[in-house]
Amino acid sequence: MSRSPEHFIAHAIGKLSDLRQAKQTFAQRLIHTPRTEHARRLQQMQLTALAAARRVSPPITPTPTENVVGVGIGEKISDGRQTGNLAVKFLVRMKYPLSQMDTKHALPRDIDGVVTDVEEVGTFQRFATAAAAARRKPAGMPNPRTRIRPAQPGSSVGFQDPAGAIVMAGTFGAVVKDKSGTYVLSNNHVLADENRLPIGSAIFQPGLLDGGNASTDQIASLTRFITLETTKPNAVDCAIAKASSASIVSSDVLHIGAPAGVAAAAIDMSVHKFGRTTGYTVGSITSIDTDVTVKYDIGNITFAGQIIIVGNGGTAFSQAGDSGSLILERGTNEAVALLFAGSATHTIANHLDDVLKALNVTLA
Repeated sequence: MSRSPEHFIAHAIGKLSDLRQAKQTFAQRLIHTPRTEHARRLQQMQLTALAAARRVSPPITPTPTENVVGVGIGEKISDGRQTGNLAVKFLVRMKYPLSQMDTKHALPRDIDGVVTDVEEVGTFQRFATAAAAARRKPAGMPNPRTRIRPAQPGSSVGFQDPAGAIVMAGTFGAVVKDKSGTYVLSNNHVLADENRLPIGSAIFQPGLLDGGNASTDQIASLTRFITLETTKPNAVDCAIAKASSASIVSSDVLHIGAPAGVAAAAIDMSVHKFGRTTGYTVGSITSIDTDVTVKYDIGNITFAGQIIIVGNGGTAFSQAGDSGSLILERGTNEAVALLFAGSATHTIANHLDDVLKALNVTLA
């Protein structure tokens, strides 16, 4: 789907078609091709122990195929200052001084005249929920880790691991619907355990990590998920679970209220969300078209055309356990994205329109 950042680029320097072509070329070279070939080798080997070892994050080196975890389009930052100019952004695990790098590992300063920028982001990973850290709830804010009825988006939600190996919780993103019923929307890895849970599995609020009771706190049953692919780029990490009854859920996001509809994300858009771990946070969208590599339990997975968000004032927009949070434009309360991954400094989200179309549902 074509992404239009016109809100930002009305006066920005740079031809958007050239930016997109350059971005696509390097995303294919540094993000998609290396990971696709790697996944195929693992499947051919069919050695579980070796596959598990290969999932471990490689040591950080300046080698671009290992260090670059995202290629997108965003604003060039120079000496910590915004420039108002669009660039092809290379998101790297670690930014090395040129003096410490072999010239063959240096990323291009420009691509056929298209300006580039290098930004350090750390390692991207789906926000694991089994060990999400506690955070003190600010005064006056709702506690998302308690039992809430009707259950509300922004609160703790999750599944029960059939093997009993983990106890988890993620975030209830939104209430969605189709002609067959009302559903809880969140990520595949929050509701379906990265493709592994059978349809019909129970979903609890709060998640069992937060004291949910498997005997009394089921609110929904896993209904549909979009399979996470390890050998080709993904667009979304999402799933829905049918609510036990329409009255057991509310569409009002904790502290934020009901979404006012769905809108397209735009560069520089001010957004907010309420999540299971960090509660209410505010940030800005820095890219709406970034291809990324994200670490999952089932391997390193690539995503195309994703949204990147950075928290305001140097604070984190999200942390472990916030996966599944609905992201809304702050001024209009229109929903724009579904949070699913990130690093200590950057959050990654799917375009909400892509999520809804993939699952064939609408916001309730």
